[in-house]
Amino acid sequence: MAPTVASAALWMDLGEQTPDGCVDDSADQSDDVLVERIADGDQRAWREITRRHLSAIVGYAWHMLRDRAEAEDVAQETMVRLMRKAETWEPGGAKIRTWLYRVAINQCIDRQRARRTTSLEVLAEQTDPQTGGARVARDHALRRAVRGAVDALPERQKQALALVHYQGFSQQEAATALDISVEAVESLLARARRTLKTQLKDLANDLLEEW
Repeated sequence: MAPTVASAALWMDLGEQTPDGCVDDSADQSDDVLVERIADGDQRAWREITRRHLSAIVGYAWHMLRDRAEAEDVAQETMVRLMRKAETWEPGGAKIRTWLYRVAINQCIDRQRARRTTSLEVLAEQTDPQTGGARVARDHALRRAVRGAVDALPERQKQALALVHYQGFSQQEAATALDISVEAVESLLARARRTLKTQLKDLANDLLEEW
């Protein structure tokens, strides 16, 4: 599973608390309205937009980068860019969520390019010595195998897979975030699934038992 955001609480607590007697209706307002309020310096709107999107962006970045610290850096920088964009945001155009993911995608690409001088390592989870045993070792081996197979996919296929299968985007939303057609997203997903099926075929029985 993607990590939780250790710093999310800090970001969501920025700004003043709602004064006594005032009703904060931020949770009932659209992203566009919240961004308009952010442009006016409304920090309650900032906390709400952060609550809605920060953790999901960290999850996406983690699936792409397999590094908790880098994923949090990507998410925080993405939210900072939204804050800077707030004054010039045009409601009724792109969805805030789609815009945020496009920014996050580009940051992940930049970080992956910076890694090219070294080999890509797959994160292994820590084994709890109290649980021990063959089952734990097998579970970790399966997770590493799946992660390795996903990490080995071409970047565009991995991006589409992360958006649709891990983040719950529709194919249309993924197409918009990736700036490609829906047909291209379908093709990327189909190729990714075929590759994963081939790469993991020897583990099919174990995977079915696990999930």
